[in-house]
Amino acid sequence: MRIINMDHVAASPLLPEVVDSMIPFLKEKYGNPSSMHSLGEEVTEAIDESREEVAKLINAKPTDIIFTSGGTESNNWALKGVMQANRSRGNHLITSSIEHFSIMHAIKALEKSGIEVTRLPVDQYGFVDPEDVKKAITPQTTLISVMHANNEIGTIEPIAEIGKIARERGIPFHTDAVATVGVIPVDVQAMNVDLLSLASNPMYGPHGVGALYVKKGVKIAPLLDGGIQESGMRAGTENVLGIVGMGKAAEIALGQMDNRIAHLIPLRDRLINEIPKAIEEVDLVGHPTDRLPGNASLTVKYVEGESMLLFLDMEGVKIASGSACISRSLKVSHVMLSMGIDAGTAQGSLLFTLGADNSSEDVDDVLRVLPPIVQRLREMSPLYKKTSKTKPV
Repeated sequence: MRIINMDHVAASPLLPEVVDSMIPFLKEKYGNPSSMHSLGEEVTEAIDESREEVAKLINAKPTDIIFTSGGTESNNWALKGVMQANRSRGNHLITSSIEHFSIMHAIKALEKSGIEVTRLPVDQYGFVDPEDVKKAITPQTTLISVMHANNEIGTIEPIAEIGKIARERGIPFHTDAVATVGVIPVDVQAMNVDLLSLASNPMYGPHGVGALYVKKGVKIAPLLDGGIQESGMRAGTENVLGIVGMGKAAEIALGQMDNRIAHLIPLRDRLINEIPKAIEEVDLVGHPTDRLPGNASLTVKYVEGESMLLFLDMEGVKIASGSACISRSLKVSHVMLSMGIDAGTAQGSLLFTLGADNSSEDVDDVLRVLPPIVQRLREMSPLYKKTSKTKPV
């Protein structure tokens, strides 16, 4: 059976060039970056080279890039580190109602320590209104954190506009850009951000490695205590293997981004336009155009997303239903609920996230196998049968 991976939001394959760059660090280049001898120096040089590549990708200075274990650590560190280091300034944080769970849960932990939080609403497309950000600011506001693009619905937020508001008021601004760095152009200067979280795998690098961009001058406390790694900001021996792979992935992403986007958008748009034509009562979630190039998020009424996933899996098609981080929990998407989508409809979520390895043939196969799956499941649905009887002939 041919495997079709349309769940790139959860995992993307490593590029061959990335694998090749990592192999020496599994063999002869095994030194510890903290060592002062040549074995340590050669891996330190490799880390510095990767730091430069990641910095180029987001138009940052290499000295402002700090490597982490991934997006979750970067998000936790940005929020907790800034709030801790700026206690004397205030205790108010502004965020959106559709953030990733690593932001949501970090904020819940901060609330327990006395931090006050404003969660901004979103419109039917998942957009945060910059005017709402402006209205939420108080003299106690210490940090604003709004994600660059939502991994579940694909909507790209007006980050530059929000960042301008924050900068005019001297408030640090963080964005979770895990879903965008290496996927679409990201420029920390143009976006007016002070902190930005990113991860390796969305750009076809290894799992378990990421980074936090921290603009020079931003006050932030370390999340981990221990050694002096990463200029004393992130304790623990660096994941040299992962960092090298991330650096190579970043280098390739910068050179191939335009071609990747041009490849993905027609495939995405075929799914968005043709699935609703083949299956009745299917709706697009998120903005129709201001969205990630490989993201097609849909709801199918009267069918549970998990059931569709299982049947598609048996056909070799791998997709998600809602966020990859909670897909096994069977919980209703907080993102869709925040957009005003009712719980019943949200349970019929299908999330296609495409990658460079997907093709028009893959889309053809999805359009062939999905309609009969939905029809079969709807025939078993009492709600669908009841609704069908009330429809005018």
